[in-house]
Amino acid sequence: MNAEMEMMLKGYGLTTAQIFYRMPDHPTLLQSYVWQNYDLAPDFPEMKGFLKFWEEKLDGPLHSVRYVHRKMISASEWRAHQGEFILH
Repeated sequence: MNAEMEMMLKGYGLTTAQIFYRMPDHPTLLQSYVWQNYDLAPDFPEMKGFLKFWEEKLDGPLHSVRYVHRKMISASEWRAHQGEFILH
């Protein structure tokens, strides 16, 4: 069994986040970064861990995050969550 299937069996779903951040040299400009990983909704520990890493180690203050989370509930049925975090 592959790693993705094992994660889904443990309750994880695929989360895709579009992270908006300010350019360090040009704070009026917003740039975006796409992050994707398997995560648990509604707490999103993996995504929040990445955002914490971003704030501690990377330049460019975070502005906001839009995300979509898809979780398989049965062989042909998916549940989707959408949301946005405002961080500035």
